[in-house]
Amino acid sequence: MQQIIDCFFSLAPKIQEMIACGETSYTSECNASGDVQLALDVQSDVLIGEELASLECVHSVFSEEQNEIRDAHMGGEFCVAYDPIDGSSLLGSNLSVGTIFGIYHKSFEAHHLVASGYIVYGPRLELVLAKRGESGVRHFCFDPKKREWKDQEILMLEKSGKINATGGTQKYWSIQHKAMVESLFAQGYRLRYSGGMVPDLHQILIKKGGLFSYPATQDAPCGKLRKLFEVFPFALIFECAGGEAIDGSKRLLDLPILTSHESCPCYFGSKDEISLVKESLRNL
Repeated sequence: MQQIIDCFFSLAPKIQEMIACGETSYTSECNASGDVQLALDVQSDVLIGEELASLECVHSVFSEEQNEIRDAHMGGEFCVAYDPIDGSSLLGSNLSVGTIFGIYHKSFEAHHLVASGYIVYGPRLELVLAKRGESGVRHFCFDPKKREWKDQEILMLEKSGKINATGGTQKYWSIQHKAMVESLFAQGYRLRYSGGMVPDLHQILIKKGGLFSYPATQDAPCGKLRKLFEVFPFALIFECAGGEAIDGSKRLLDLPILTSHESCPCYFGSKDEISLVKESLRNL
């Protein structure tokens, strides 16, 4: 597994350079989830896929940008799912984006997720890593002068925070979700939402608490974020950081995966915020 983790450490500076120098225009193609692809989506997907497939420990590779799982090595022990550039539509605005990855043992199922992480491409290049069974989340920052990664403070969430990041079109929110969001603002929570899952969840971890939500809505009753590439990896990260991750009532890492690009509603946060979600949506 360490080979896979080392692969993402090696890929991060290369992708950051691609983002800095690459083309941010849209292509005429859509990925399997129906999102219009940027040229950088395609380029980064190819780069990551090829590097992972070259590792003998990797059995199969699956990208948000692809329709099918790609076989790598029959004797490989791990399956890797990744979103090459999450939030790529933000690139034209020069906002932070990221890469999300999940390392699964033997098969793409939540209970087989053994490690996950993400890369933040922003003013600084950072990588955050969680391993099942470990308390705390590792945090690394890249030193461009020395071309090396430096260990930062372990990330842990406090019992509650003051950040509220909520997605989905407000017009289509349920009455319960809208009431919950308004109750958070009434308690003094601050809105922090860029539209990028990686930077928004990263800020909650760095600030040690808060809530990120992407609920079921009238126009997206199953949510928008994909289980294998986005939801499960961040669920493990938040649990290792002392928080919780649910679909509104159930633990995300207890959910089955029925189709490869399946999505679901998701809430990530500190324990107090998740308790509020459960209470607010109990009768939904």
